[in-house]
Amino acid sequence: MTRVFNFGAGPAMLPTAVMEKAQQEFLDYAGMGASVIEISHRSKEFDAIINAADELLIELANIPENYKILYVHGGAQMQFSAVPLNLINRTSARKAAYIESGNFAKLANKEAARFGNIEIVASSEKTNYDRIPDLDPSSINEDHSYLHITSNNTIYGTRFQKFPETGNVPLVADMTSEFLSRKLDIEKFGVIFAGLQKNLGPAGLALVVIREDLLEHAVPDIPNLLYYKTYADKHSLANTNNTFAIYMMKLVLEWLQEQGGIAAVERQNTAKAKMLYDLIDQSDFYLGSAHPDHRSTMNVTFNLANNDLLDDFLAKALDGGLYALKGHRNVGGVRASIYNAMPLAGCEALAEFMREFERSNS
Repeated sequence: MTRVFNFGAGPAMLPTAVMEKAQQEFLDYAGMGASVIEISHRSKEFDAIINAADELLIELANIPENYKILYVHGGAQMQFSAVPLNLINRTSARKAAYIESGNFAKLANKEAARFGNIEIVASSEKTNYDRIPDLDPSSINEDHSYLHITSNNTIYGTRFQKFPETGNVPLVADMTSEFLSRKLDIEKFGVIFAGLQKNLGPAGLALVVIREDLLEHAVPDIPNLLYYKTYADKHSLANTNNTFAIYMMKLVLEWLQEQGGIAAVERQNTAKAKMLYDLIDQSDFYLGSAHPDHRSTMNVTFNLANNDLLDDFLAKALDGGLYALKGHRNVGGVRASIYNAMPLAGCEALAEFMREFERSNS
């Protein structure tokens, strides 16, 4: 079997070492004679798994004691409903602010509008989300229950380089495509949530990190499995959770620790992205999609100056073991998703292919 370099936006590649360990343990976990996917979420063996995941997250992300770690059903898009249901009652105005910086940010504010008064306080829709929009700080006030951002925009290849200052208004961040890819000051945020399928594990589960005082503002009729306090009170085990996803995330967190932690991973992510952006910037053959000041280190988006060559580019890249480079339909062109698990060698292979393709077609 030959492994490709998987540049897919998600579900994304996982570290090979993680998948090999899961394969080794799959039929017989911890000498039990049963697979980890078969054992009870109430067992002492799974209790050890979820506790280890908690401890690794606290250490790697430097999560303060007054925050709760939740493993929540439904992935990131379920949180588009869960966030307003849990927080919109924090103020009597039942009002929240949203920054619209891409497709998922737009979906989030559209869903939230079902539960309260939603204000779009900044948007880059007019430039097809090629940048993070400027926020006027005066647009955020004490009537807002929270401010929601999407910190990294997978489709458009942009990210927040600096996070908004919101005072007493909690900052809520969808970090699905970048959590644990760079160091963060967790205390700047009231809530961080992330679907696992980019940097943390398999699809279908979301990680939520929430400041404890924000667990007390849910709407009265909130469904039990959308209520963050249900997860906080029951260690995310009020019902049968996605135990295999939590196990896989634990393995990913162990791998991150072995790489030297978040600071070391961030340095590598910066180097990988710089390699590709430098090539794009030095060429008239390739055209970057995102504004240079707002570029993501997770999703590198670009077009070919001659779009007629795009299909040939993608076909030849695939033949060369460079998988899933086609850009999203909203942007077109090429998207290279280079999450934590993408080795430097993958970006080197892509850069060499891009240089050779340009030489052959100039």
